[in-house]
Amino acid sequence: MNLVVVSNRVARASANEPMTGGLAAALLPVVEKSGAIWVGSSGRVRDGAQREPFAEIEELGAGALAMLDLPAAHYGGYYEGFANSALWPALHSRADLIRVSQDDYHSYREVNGFMARALMRFRKPDTSFWIQDYHFLALGAELRDLGVTQPIGFFLHTPWASPATMGCVPHNRELIEAMLAYDLIGFQTDEDCANFLSYVQSEFDFSIVDGVVTSPRGVSRCQVFPIGIDADLFAQQAQKATAHPDVSRLRKSLNGEKLVIGVDRLDYSKGLINRINAFERMLTSRPALQRSVSLLQIATPSRGTIEAYGNLQGDLARLVSDVNGRLGEADWTPIRYLNKGFRQAVLAGLYRTAQVGLVTPLQDGMNLVAKEYVAAQNPIDPGVLVLSKFAGAANELDTALLVNPHDVEGMARAIATALAMPLTERRMRWEVMMGKLRRGSVQSWFSDFIAALGQAHASGREAETSDPSAAAPPLKMAGGWSRRSPMAFGGAILQ
Repeated sequence: MNLVVVSNRVARASANEPMTGGLAAALLPVVEKSGAIWVGSSGRVRDGAQREPFAEIEELGAGALAMLDLPAAHYGGYYEGFANSALWPALHSRADLIRVSQDDYHSYREVNGFMARALMRFRKPDTSFWIQDYHFLALGAELRDLGVTQPIGFFLHTPWASPATMGCVPHNRELIEAMLAYDLIGFQTDEDCANFLSYVQSEFDFSIVDGVVTSPRGVSRCQVFPIGIDADLFAQQAQKATAHPDVSRLRKSLNGEKLVIGVDRLDYSKGLINRINAFERMLTSRPALQRSVSLLQIATPSRGTIEAYGNLQGDLARLVSDVNGRLGEADWTPIRYLNKGFRQAVLAGLYRTAQVGLVTPLQDGMNLVAKEYVAAQNPIDPGVLVLSKFAGAANELDTALLVNPHDVEGMARAIATALAMPLTERRMRWEVMMGKLRRGSVQSWFSDFIAALGQAHASGREAETSDPSAAAPPLKMAGGWSRRSPMAFGGAILQ
């Protein structure tokens, strides 16, 4: 089988790019070993006159990375517009932050169509396509409309919100009907899968039996595949990283203080304001902890041109400054706040240095930072994970200290409890979590999904053969915009 993996963002092993968990960090190792072709945006755009959009092809372990220049006319509406100002807030249950226009949806569908035409370069009789995340909800339907009959799977790395919340997304009905062109739709948690099926049940008169939806598009299986990490490899990186200059300098600067660490993209879904407030509350309600502990909060800038993100960056910077100004001393800064990313090799060492990992999103699909923090710990003297019950990781890492990120007082108590936890309890909690990480590795997630995709496709084809009325007619294009003919890609890219 030839596998083509598709995502908006890609990771380049040779570039040592900063990563804070997430899709790119998870896919990199499995693509390297599987021999798959990973197709995604190059981060550049080109105007419509350019006929050869593939900017770069490079080897990626046993596989290859194909980076595509997306169309300039539609990139802003697709990425900053519909994907991140409509879908992202809705998927994270923040419908109040939806800010999009009709043109944004038009651009989203155009880029999905553009990517589908690009993928035809890689199509072979035994090719399977695995589409990643909310940027490409309609890509499966676009591929089917181009005549692709091979297996096409989709995995959502974010949560899936309630039917009422998803109903706030413009063109939601048409978009989710298009998703039913996928043979297999994967989710992080049972709740996400149930929310999706509830939406389909409430909006369409389609058959749903044991997670299998039969629609005019065909047969789609909905299933849960919690994503993992390579825990043992990350543990090795963490042990090695203790000698890294960045980590060594941090250790020396602590002067015996304990360290709490948070590592996130600068995003409103991560609960950063509540987290800073909780850390301050802990210090003010327990003055004995002042000067004995500090918080290192790494917040990597993200989507700064979107209003909600720009507002958050300003609000968070002012809050950190206020806390440090009121509580700090000449030789002690309560909160070390960094607006930059770090490579995984460095992050592993920073996690291992911290006695407490603070992962408190308001809503999250999985949150691999939580799993990375656990894997990075010293087995002899492990730290404590304080984890939001609304992160997908909480379903597996249930011996962490689980908190409600909306309860600032409760989080403050949990951080103090973590700092004072005796070694025997810390080891017990860590050993249980580490065992689960080893059993639910990223390699297992990858192989389980691919196996299920093959089974779902075979079952769907059998159903269509036995019921000709189930064959998928093309969906009408929303908004009535015209489609260009499939783009001719010049030059041999991959043989």
